[in-house]
Amino acid sequence: MKKKALFVFALACCTLFFQTGSFGTENKTLNLPSVFVPESRFKFGPVLEGTEITHDFIVQNRGTAPLKIEKVRTG
Repeated sequence: MKKKALFVFALACCTLFFQTGSFGTENKTLNLPSVFVPESRFKFGPVLEGTEITHDFIVQNRGTAPLKIEKVRTG
């Protein structure tokens, strides 16, 4: 009976060990960009026609690879 319980315990431990990916693998950090935009929208108040208005958006790359911005569109 003790051998059977020990076998079941060992089998459960091995199953958990293999499912977590801890066996024979290294933890490699992926070299990817990660965009962070604290303010993705901005609503302008009333504006007189013909007035030029601007707003600067902050775009940060919090990843480890260069961030390429290929397309920007307005609302």
